[in-house]
Amino acid sequence: MEAEPVKLSTAYWAPIQYYAKLVSTTAVLLEQHEHYVKQTYRNRCRIAAANGVQSLTVPVVKRHGEKMPIREVRIDYSETWQRRHWRAIETAYRSSPFFAYYADDIRPFYEKKETFLFDLNEKILRATCELIGINTAIGYTAQFCPPDGCPADYRYSITPKISCAPDAGFHSQTYYQVFAHLHSFLPDLSILDLLCNEGTQSLDKLRVKN
Repeated sequence: MEAEPVKLSTAYWAPIQYYAKLVSTTAVLLEQHEHYVKQTYRNRCRIAAANGVQSLTVPVVKRHGEKMPIREVRIDYSETWQRRHWRAIETAYRSSPFFAYYADDIRPFYEKKETFLFDLNEKILRATCELIGINTAIGYTAQFCPPDGCPADYRYSITPKISCAPDAGFHSQTYYQVFAHLHSFLPDLSILDLLCNEGTQSLDKLRVKN
C-alpha cells in the first residue's frame, strides 16, 4: 500500500488505472483547487463499443479567456448529452454479463441534472466504490500543490493523451469484453467497462499482480 495519500483529479467514470490507484492505498485526496484542464478524464470517459473505443464527453459551460476553478465548472445542459451518453452505454453493454444488474445504479446519473462537474464526478466515484467494494478513504486537497512537488501524485499522469509516460506501477489485467472478438482486448477503459463485464470480480482485477 502507498504510504502517502494518493492524489487524483476529479474524473468522469474514471479509467481502470485511476481505480487501481484507489485500491493500492488507504487514503486518496481529490484535487479541488486546480484550474479546469481540457481534454482530460475530468469530463470524459472511454467505453468499448461495437466499432471500438468510444469517447463520451460531458460538455461544460466555458468562460472565454478566463481560467475556471475545478469546483466552479458548470455542466452545459444546452445539448442532450445525458440521453446520448445513456444510449451509448446501454448499446455498448446491454449484452454484458452484469449490465442488467447495475443498470439501476448507473441510470440515475443520466436522469438527475447536477449543476457542477465536480459534484457529478464525486457521486459517480463514491457510488462505484460502493458497488465494487473499495473502502479507501476519500478526502480533498487543502491547497494546490504543483505536480513536481507532490508525492504519490497522479493528477496529471492519468490521461487519455498517448504522449504521457507509461505508468510502471500499473498493468492492465485482461478480462472478458463483449466486443473482444471484433477488436481484441481494449485496455484501461472506463471503470464502467470493467464493472459491466466483471461485476463482483472487478476488485480483484484492480489489484496489481506481482
